[in-house]
Parts: sequence; structure tokens; C-alpha cells
Amino acid sequence: MAWQYCGSQMKLWRERAGVRREDLASEAGYSYEAIKSMERGVRKPQLAALRVADELCGAKGLLVAATEFLKPEPFPSYSQDFMQAEAEAVVVCWYETQFIPGLLQTEGYVRALLNAHCPPLDDETVDERIVARLARQPLLDRQSKSFNFVVEEAALRRRVGDADVRRAQLEHLMVAGRARHVNIQVMPAELGSHPGLKGPFILLESSEREHLGYEEGQTTGVLYSDSEKLSILRQRHEMILRLALSPEESARFIGELMEAL
Repeated sequence: MAWQYCGSQMKLWRERAGVRREDLASEAGYSYEAIKSMERGVRKPQLAALRVADELCGAKGLLVAATEFLKPEPFPSYSQDFMQAEAEAVVVCWYETQFIPGLLQTEGYVRALLNAHCPPLDDETVDERIVARLARQPLLDRQSKSFNFVVEEAALRRRVGDADVRRAQLEHLMVAGRARHVNIQVMPAELGSHPGLKGPFILLESSEREHLGYEEGQTTGVLYSDSEKLSILRQRHEMILRLALSPEESARFIGELMEAL
């Protein structure tokens, strides 16, 4: 809504001042279609475009003032409740299928993931989300918490970033897994079918022994406390832990992948 309102104001000021969209695009250094997308609210109005529009249209700072409401969100809106619950949890059990869990990602790995986002994210949003994701990682230093990660082999082999990024990510996993309160296990691809194939999930337990589950898809995420759903996920998680490689076997497996790069 902020994009749409700001874009409509830019269009209204431009039309009132008799400035053609082509002229604004040329002065601001953007294409005609980019300015059109900003005015429609499909693309976030950029500060450079707003500054030029403000000057050309005589808005006297009113358009530039809108940038305060266009700051990128550090996390998608649907995941913010989960972030709070994750920070407060004393037990985090994370099963991931397609990529390295967020708490274990390196900066290079995060950037490679965000650069592949569709629709594309602007540079400011990418930088903001990298900072926000890395800011979560000190949670792993809290030895009063317990973390268990099970990662599918396919996620470890996926070519996210160049060889240096992938090598650094695998090395980071090995270092993180040495902490007594952090277990990292690999689910080998040769195992075939198993109860985790329905998708990734996270189980959280608070200091008050409240249990929560979190599942995330392409465009939404759901945090819930429904006892029936949690019972199903706990059963699946117990089976996944039994089938995955042990932490020691997993460390050797990750080390072999790293050496092969």
C-alpha cells in the first residue's frame, strides 16, 4: 500500500506540473517502464526518482518525505511472529529440504539466495534482509538453548553461489556443529522415501514448555500451536532423527563435500 500511495502521488504531482513520464525517466536515469511501474505501485519508488520528481514538479520535499514509509522490511510480514517465537524458544528443531537453515547461513550464501528472488528485490532490500538474517545468528551462541538441524543432502549439494561461497558455507556448518548444544545431521539422498518428504518444518519449545510449529511455503508462513498438528510433526521429526546420519557421520559427510569442491 505504501508503494501504491507513493507512486500515485508521484504521478499526480508529475501530471499537475505538466512533466512527461519520458522526461522524468530521462532526468532520473530510469527507463520509461521503470517509472511507470513505480507510479502504479508495482515497483517500489526509488529515492533517486523521488528526488528528481520532487524538484521537477515543485513538490517542495513532499515526495521525498515519502521515503520514510518505504523502508524495506527486514523479514517478510508472514514470518515476523515466527522470528519472535524463535528468539524466545529454548529448543529449536529444524528440518530443511531445499537450502541451508537461515540460522546457519553465511553472508555469501544469503546474498546468493536473495539475488535469485523473483520478482527481483532492490539492492536496499537485499542489504537490509542480509543484515537482518545475520542478526538472528547470535541465537546459536546461547548455550541455554538447544538446536537440532536436519538438512537434506540435496540442500548441501545445491549450487548456491560460486565454489568459494559453497565451500565457506560447508565449513561454517562444520564449525557450528561442534558446539555441544548444536546438532547438525544430514539426511542422505540414498535413503529414498521417508516421512520428511512432505516438506520442511520447525518445532519450537519455550521455557514454559509451550510447543509451536512453523511451516513456510512460497508466499506464506504459518505459526501454530494446534496439538493435533504438533503431534504429527513430532512423530515425523522423531523418525527423521532416527533415519538421518549421526552428527559425527554428518560432519564427515559435509567435510567430504567441501573437499570435493
